[in-house]
Amino acid sequence: METPCVNVCLLDEKLGLCVGCGRSGAEIAEWATMGADQRRAVMAILPDRLKLLERLADAEGSST
Repeated sequence: METPCVNVCLLDEKLGLCVGCGRSGAEIAEWATMGADQRRAVMAILPDRLKLLERLADAEGSST
């Protein structure tokens, strides 16, 4: 089964997204039971989520 997991499992407190793969906690929990089409749909949006997480981290880092 294809997975975007990179073994960096930490959910961002503000967005609730994994900082390693970009999935939500619910998506991670349901991954094994999702159909292949559902998994592909989630994987298609992960790059945008990871960019959002990166921008958020950069913004928080510049405010200190």
